[in-house]
Amino acid sequence: MKLIILGGGTLGRMIAEAVKGEFDVTIIEKNELRAKALEEIGLSVVHGDFSYTASLVKAGIDKADLVVITTTDIETIKKTLYVIRSNNKDVPVITILPDGVSPTEFVENMKEEFETDIKIDYVVTPLEALKRILVDAIMSVGEKKNVSLLIKKLTQLRETSDFLGIIMHDNPDPDSIASAMALSLIAQSLGFKTKIFHGGEITHHENRAFVNLLGIELSKVSRGSYELKRTPIFALVDCQPNGNLTILGKEDYEKIKIIIDHHQILQHLDDIIPGDAFVDIRPDVKAASSILAEYLRGMGYPVSPQLATALFYGIYIDTKKFSKLSPVDLKAIEFLTGNVDYEILDKIEHPDISTETAEILARAILNRKMYKNIVISNVGFIGNRDALAEAADFLLRLEGITTVLVFGIVDDYIEMSARTRDVRVNIGAVMREAFGELGSGGGHATAGGARIPLGLFKKAKDKNSLLRLVEEAITENFLEAMNVKER
Repeated sequence: MKLIILGGGTLGRMIAEAVKGEFDVTIIEKNELRAKALEEIGLSVVHGDFSYTASLVKAGIDKADLVVITTTDIETIKKTLYVIRSNNKDVPVITILPDGVSPTEFVENMKEEFETDIKIDYVVTPLEALKRILVDAIMSVGEKKNVSLLIKKLTQLRETSDFLGIIMHDNPDPDSIASAMALSLIAQSLGFKTKIFHGGEITHHENRAFVNLLGIELSKVSRGSYELKRTPIFALVDCQPNGNLTILGKEDYEKIKIIIDHHQILQHLDDIIPGDAFVDIRPDVKAASSILAEYLRGMGYPVSPQLATALFYGIYIDTKKFSKLSPVDLKAIEFLTGNVDYEILDKIEHPDISTETAEILARAILNRKMYKNIVISNVGFIGNRDALAEAADFLLRLEGITTVLVFGIVDDYIEMSARTRDVRVNIGAVMREAFGELGSGGGHATAGGARIPLGLFKKAKDKNSLLRLVEEAITENFLEAMNVKER
């Protein structure tokens, strides 16, 4: 690739030395002494004024793949650009513009002065470049501080016990599982023995494939179990104690020493956890796996293909196939990509669908009820909670539908999954408003969920009557929160 650098001053020389060997570099320099000095260090130099056609032609402007203008004199830049475009209209040009001169204003000024359109491909302004460098440095310090605080907390906890219980929400998804796996490995590197706990079933066929193919060890427990009682320290990932988490009682909250999450901070959190707990909750980040990847990067932790694949898939799922990404998510993807096992990833994403899931999808379609552009579907008594999310995703693809709520009864709870593509709706806020006081509800702008205990209703002998009552109550609350009247 042929690169022509216009100007052999400090900046031009630094650029040439940095890319020499990777590019065929030629410098155009007017000052004779400087031109000789550049030749003496092995650089190809054309002695002349780079704003003149003769110098550019001698440097090979007609065959150039890129031209870099290093001067900040605005009049010289104008003249040089005009001459470059007169000899090679397509070559990409990088130029520096003085602070306070916008690219748009510059192009308009060029058009007015030379009565023709002059294309600039890349513009750098010193102040903007300095800002980017400073912001990157600030972000780097912030990242290192987060992981330093986590390591400091784990080191302190290690002095009191060598066992850490890592807790996910009741029905963990890939983001939750991958985050727990990463935290477990971080803790083990500091001398902990760890165990990953959850309270519900992992029924989604992709989630089961995820756990099995990556060989992740998880323990299902119930509230008050011996395993939880004997665990001295809890770390929560992708959840909070007053969210979708039923295995911890209030008596367990004092053992919560670490919370890492990316959901909205739930009410009264500070009142129910110890004041010395490490809390890293970032609602602007789209996946908890991204936060854990940031820790690993900050530690310089060697990420195995198994761990990279788990975290990568966790981010993939929670960002809706990378459709919504924060800067933290983007950095995490870049960090993990080189170590991902894409063969395993493909097997995780395309496992066989279970018969039960297929039946629930069919029920969701058959039982759907329309309220303008909203679909609500009651799938009845089920054992696979994760199928609700699959059904909601499927119904949202139906023509004319912008918001979906699918619900069913799993054990002693009414479980719900909601989706929306209506930009005016924050479905997480809707679920919290509609069902938060009855149980728990929340989520993000496009995806949400809720859980309500059946309470006395679970004693009902007539299951059909129970389903009707549940459907009426759920529909009324949801439509009211959506500000939609039943037809």
